[in-house]
Amino acid sequence: MATGDFVLFEESVLDYGKGVHALPTDTVKIGLITSAITPTAADATPRWADYSGAEVSGTGYTAGGAAIGNLTWAEAAGVATLDGDAVTWAQNASGPANCRWGIVYNDSAANKEAFGYIDLGGVVSLVDGP
Repeated sequence: MATGDFVLFEESVLDYGKGVHALPTDTVKIGLITSAITPTAADATPRWADYSGAEVSGTGYTAGGAAIGNLTWAEAAGVATLDGDAVTWAQNASGPANCRWGIVYNDSAANKEAFGYIDLGGVVSLVDGP
């Protein structure tokens, strides 16, 4: 898997059908976790609570992650796309130094169901750069 690849949780397709998500009006966030947990597409009923125990911490990172702004939901040539603003965290000498995965989840949903995850390609440090 290449760095930055997004992997959709298989369960999230069922969540769409159940009406769990109201995109693009829901608040979608990305939270950063350590390598203590390795997400897979086949994770059963993925929710933020399944991953938040391994969430990173440090100056410049807010618990629960950052909201992805300006969501758009579109379809072209049979391909559905959910897009939004890029999320960045600033470099900080006291920032987390152990970021490994980005979990994308619906903060508006009652159970904070997750859509999928982003592979950061290895451990990333916000001490070294944004």
